[in-house]
Amino acid sequence: MSRPLVPGYGRSTLADLLPSLGAHLGLPGAQDVLGLPASHRYLVVLVDGLGRSLLDSYADQAPYLSGLAGPTITSGVPSTTATSISSLGTGLPPGRHGIAGYSFWYPPAGCVLATLRWPASIDGLDVQPQLTCFERLERAGVRTAAIAPAHFAGTGLTTAALRGPSFLPVTDERDRTRRVELALQAVTAGERALGYFYERQLDHAGHERGVGSPLWLAELGRTDRLVAQLRDALPADVRLVVTGDHGMVDVPRRQRLVVEDEPELLAGVTALAGEGRFRQLMTGEPGALARRWRDRLGDRAWVRTRDEAIEEGWFGEVSPRLADRFGDVLVAMADDGAVMTRTLPREAELVGMHGSLTPAEMQVPLLFA
Repeated sequence: MSRPLVPGYGRSTLADLLPSLGAHLGLPGAQDVLGLPASHRYLVVLVDGLGRSLLDSYADQAPYLSGLAGPTITSGVPSTTATSISSLGTGLPPGRHGIAGYSFWYPPAGCVLATLRWPASIDGLDVQPQLTCFERLERAGVRTAAIAPAHFAGTGLTTAALRGPSFLPVTDERDRTRRVELALQAVTAGERALGYFYERQLDHAGHERGVGSPLWLAELGRTDRLVAQLRDALPADVRLVVTGDHGMVDVPRRQRLVVEDEPELLAGVTALAGEGRFRQLMTGEPGALARRWRDRLGDRAWVRTRDEAIEEGWFGEVSPRLADRFGDVLVAMADDGAVMTRTLPREAELVGMHGSLTPAEMQVPLLFA
C-alpha cells in the first residue's frame, strides 16, 4: 500500500510561509526556513486549487507561472481551503490553530462546524483566538492588507484565519484591472508591507467540471495572465510570491462509497464531518470503527484513529485543548475515490475533490517573481 504524504511542519509547509517572509520584514523571532528572496515588500498570491502536479501537467496553459522558479511545499492535513488558509494566516500547523477541516466537530457548541457556511452564533475569535501572522506583523510596524471577495469581510473563517490586515474588498472578481490596483495599493502602503491576494476561480472550475476540463483550462490560463499582469504592475522592489492551498483529483462516480448504502460503517458513529476525500467520524469506539473501515476499504484508504494520526504527525504538534476537534476515526482516500453521504447532497455534484494526503492533493508550488 502507498504511504500518506505527511507534511514537514516547520520546514516546508504553508504554515511556514508568512513566518519566513516575516524574517525579512523584521518580525521578532521569525526565521526563514524556506529560503525566500529578500525584500521589504511582498505580495503573496494564493491560487485556490493550484497543485504542483496540476501546474506541471498543464504547463502549456500557464506559460508565465510555469516559467517561474521555486520549491514545492505542502499544505497541512487535511488538504482543504479552510485548514490551509488558517495555517497560512496563523503560521501554525492544524493541530495548533484547530481549524480541523472543511467541517469539523466543535465541542463547545456540540455540533459540526461548517467553515464555509459559518453560523453567526459562533465567533471566529472564540474558535481561533491566537494571534495571526498579520496581527504580529502589524505590531512590528509592517503594513498588511488582504485583497479578497467583498463578502468574505467579517466572516467567521476570515476572523479566525486572516484577521489583522486592512481588508480591500473585491466586488467583481472578473475586473482584473481593479484587482491589480488594489494589490498595488496594498504593497505601497508603507516602507515594509505585505499584501495577501486571493484567487479562487480555478478551484471552482475543478469542483464543477473537473481537472483538465475546458472550463478548468480556461481558468488556469486566465489565472496565469492575472499573475503576469500583477508582476508588470508592481514596483521592481516588490517580490511576488505565488502558491496554492491544495491540489485536486477527479473522483469518478463508480469510485464513490455512499455511507447510507452500507449502514454497518455508520454503526456507533455519532457525527460525520470533513469531506469526501477526508472523512472524520466521531464515535465512542474508535478502535472497533477503524477496523470495520479498514476491512471495507483495504488499500483504498488510510484509516487512522485520531491518536494514530497524531502519532504519525498528520496535524503537526496538537494542542490538547484542540485534539477532539479532529475525528475519532479519519478516513483519507489513497486512490481516486471518495466517501459520500446523502445528508450533503451538494457534495454529490462535485467532480474534482481534495482533502487527503496524496501528492496530487498535498503538494503546491512556491513561485517567486
